[in-house]
Amino acid sequence: MSFLKSTGDVIGFLLLSAMAIVESLVRMFIPLKYRMKSVSGEIALITGGGGGLGRLLSLRLANLGAIVVVWDINKQGIEETVKLVQASGGTCYGYLCDLCDREDVYKKASILRKEVGRVSILINNAGIVTGQKFLDTPDKMIIRTMDVNIMSHFWTVKAFLPEMLEENKGHIVSIASLAGHAGIYKLVDYCASKFAAVGFDEALRMELEAEGYNINTTVICPYFIRSTGMFEDVLSSFVPTLSPNEVADSVITAMRCNEKFAILPGYLQIILALKWMFPWTCVKMFLRGLVKDASPGSGKPIVLPEKSEITNEPTKDQNGSTLHQQLTRRISSSERKP
Repeated sequence: MSFLKSTGDVIGFLLLSAMAIVESLVRMFIPLKYRMKSVSGEIALITGGGGGLGRLLSLRLANLGAIVVVWDINKQGIEETVKLVQASGGTCYGYLCDLCDREDVYKKASILRKEVGRVSILINNAGIVTGQKFLDTPDKMIIRTMDVNIMSHFWTVKAFLPEMLEENKGHIVSIASLAGHAGIYKLVDYCASKFAAVGFDEALRMELEAEGYNINTTVICPYFIRSTGMFEDVLSSFVPTLSPNEVADSVITAMRCNEKFAILPGYLQIILALKWMFPWTCVKMFLRGLVKDASPGSGKPIVLPEKSEITNEPTKDQNGSTLHQQLTRRISSSERKP
């Protein structure tokens, strides 16, 4: 009986897998506009929304009719994002929030709930990088990297997931990185935090699906993004760095299509699969050839910023002001969707 049951389980698994593959193939031929869900009227929280990629995501979501809330520790950046969104005809609220402080996250979540409403779209976008060799990185900077890049995901999800479960509706987006799938020189703490973000998303999705909830999660793993204040001088070969606008477009598309993950650019997904098929020597040569130095200009003494201070040097922040000039690219009101 045990043998028959095991055989039946294997056959059932193969049949269900075949159906899933066919469904996925059919879905590929459905025009994108018919696969995208509406976000109009949804309350979307974006961490690190005071600039950079977070600001671009705020503008796009607002122009799709979502009510946008941005969290950051950069007060000026928050105000600029709110003004830009409002100038484009959208609705946006901004709150100072220290994502390294669990209690502050919970406090601001409570305030948001009372003043704006229940968050149904959570985008964990905030991120920092030190760009130093491991032994040259002060302990406090390693802790800061882990706090911002991954621990904050735990606290924001804990703050907003219960209400999503009550309504059996919601979407959690984790902005990770291709560095969450491959180790990179001078990015030991950063890679560790992004590997954790990828694992967090997958394990959370497994748990939600096992419990029967209809809560979507998406993890975004882009290659290096230029003009965000983080990887301006990365020495990259073969694969060009990405523009923040194309990444923002891809994030919104992946979220609206309920994609489980998005590798940017997409062709690198094949290369990641090959990583586990080749000897380590081959993988090492490829990665070192692809990214010779992720932060060649960071050989300066690290000065740890104060808790309430934003700085791009030497700790680089995903909300770099270098993107400000690109934000003049507005989405026209004709693109606003009901």
